[in-house]
This record gives sequence, C-alpha cells and structure tokens, in this order.
Amino acid sequence: MSADSQMLAFEADCQLFTGCGFNAPGLHTFMYEPIFTVGGFEFDKPMLLAFLGTIIVVGFFWMAFSKPKVVPGKLQMVGEAGYDFVRRGVVYEIIGKKDGEKYVPLMVSLFFFIWIMNLWSIIPVAQFPVTSLIAYPAGLALLVYVLWVSLTFKKHGFIGGWKNITGYNKDLGPILPLVVVLEFFSNLVIRPFTHAVRLFANMFAGHLLIVMFTVATWYLMNGIGVFYAGTSFILVMVMIVFELFIQAVQAYVFVLLASSYIQGALAEHH
Repeated sequence: MSADSQMLAFEADCQLFTGCGFNAPGLHTFMYEPIFTVGGFEFDKPMLLAFLGTIIVVGFFWMAFSKPKVVPGKLQMVGEAGYDFVRRGVVYEIIGKKDGEKYVPLMVSLFFFIWIMNLWSIIPVAQFPVTSLIAYPAGLALLVYVLWVSLTFKKHGFIGGWKNITGYNKDLGPILPLVVVLEFFSNLVIRPFTHAVRLFANMFAGHLLIVMFTVATWYLMNGIGVFYAGTSFILVMVMIVFELFIQAVQAYVFVLLASSYIQGALAEHH
C-alpha cells in the first residue's frame, strides 16, 4: 500500500453497500514511506514539512525585518504584531522584561515553528501535523529542558541548583525528604515528558479525528448513505475549525510552559 493510501486509510472503490467494511484509520495514518534514502538516512514527508516550516518562519521574519521602516508596511506590521504578542503576552508576563528580553527570539521562534508544524494538518496536499509524531515535540521539549537545567546551575551554582530543582527548604521539617524526592522526579522526569506529550497528544488526536470523518464521508457517499455523508462532512468542517484553534493554543501553551521553566531557573526560590 502506498504512503498516500495509508494516509487516507481507504480504497477508492470501498464504500457502503459494496461488500466491504469501513476501514478506520489507525497508526498507519502516521507512517510514510521515505521520499529518498542517503546512506541509511531516510527523508520522509514529515521531515520535508518540518524543513519547509523552518524556511517559512525564517523567510517571513527575514522579509518583515530585513529593511525595517519607521512607518511599517503590511508585512512588517504583521511581523511586529506576532513578535510583540509573544514578547509582551508571554515572555514579559512570565519571566519579566529585564530577564526575559534575551529569550524573546527563542520563544518567538518556538511559537511560530510549532504553529506552522501544526497548521500543516489543514493545508491541502500537506494534510499532516508534524507534531503528531512524538519525535518532534520531544526534540523541542529537550531543547527547553537543557536550557532550563543549564540556567538553573549557572544561576545558583551546583549546590544551589540542586536545591532549586528539588525544592529544598529546611523549614519543611520531617516532610523534607518526601518533598525532595517528589520534586526531583517531577522536575527532571515528569516535566519534560508532559511538556512533549501535551503537544503530541493533542495533534495526534485531532489529526486522527479529521481523517476519521473524512474517510467516513467518502465511505457513506453511496446510495442512501449520501444522506449520512452530509452529516459526516459537516463534522469534518467543524473539526477543522476546532483544530485551527487548538493548533494556536498548543503553540502558545508550549511557549508559556517554556517561559515558566526559565523563570523558575532564574528565580531565587523554586
């Protein structure tokens, strides 16, 4: 079966009343054959979309700010609005203006990169959210994790860094050991895991639902099933509109959490 038929999860001649059952989309919906292979390295469609997403984000901000004007044009105005949204609405609010300014470029890059990778889900031909593959959210979460840990030890030193990570406070008395253990696993294990999985799970579920109702619409478009196909098609449209909202929210939440981790690393008390 080709990658395209895997993605759509149905055969064109398989419809209601034709003797074949409904072939619901599953994990194969997220699997693609390599576009090309070089020395054992396989380059597939999600990689291509991630690469194109990077070019789009870099290209947009390059064109918007390469020749800034006092009276901005439309492209510069949109770029400034997007940049300012992340800077003031996330970084300044969480980290603060003084400490947060140096992290604005990173957070802006993360927000728009994740948003574009999510948006591929509803773009014709692409039709796949790159972040529905756990490797991509995990890679981004690892980047934030390494930054957070390095900033923690840089700010507080070796001993102070561990105190910050484990929530060490001698005033806790007898429950101090329990708090230290819980905070240790919560921050060093659970935090990066949930940071990645939150984005992955939402995009995975959203894409699966859209594909499910899309396939169902085609499957029902035969005989009397046409009447039911209309309902399924409406649900596809509803899911797409809902996905547009979720895609932006998930990019926002990822950056919001990343900023809160950095703020925790820079704070005097965990």
